[in-house]
Amino acid sequence: QVQLVESGGGLVQAGGSLRLSCAASGRTSSSYVMGWFRQAPGKEREFVAAIRWSDDNTYYANFVKGRFTISGDNAKNTVYLQMNRLRPEDTAVYYCAIKKVYCTGSYYYPDDYDYWGQGSQVTVSS
Repeated sequence: QVQLVESGGGLVQAGGSLRLSCAASGRTSSSYVMGWFRQAPGKEREFVAAIRWSDDNTYYANFVKGRFTISGDNAKNTVYLQMNRLRPEDTAVYYCAIKKVYCTGSYYYPDDYDYWGQGSQVTVSS
């Protein structure tokens, strides 16, 4: 079993920055993919970014390319999401997730992932 604990959300003005952290504990593995998703009120959960532990390859949704950066610290089993130039439409609950096996399926859908954090609210004011 794997537990995920997120931190770093909050309220920020448009154009500002926030960094989310997600610490994994329990039975982790270098075969994992760690991803970030977000869900705004009334909308479906959507993919934001992912990182593959085995080779640090990263994957991004088009709407965050150039603004958000995902990175990981293998020694701490922690993944980060640096969010710059935030927009009001980035307001959502952000979730981190783990996909146990990197070589099957995709990285872009919630059903691809096996474990989830509790979510962290990010609010961007205009």
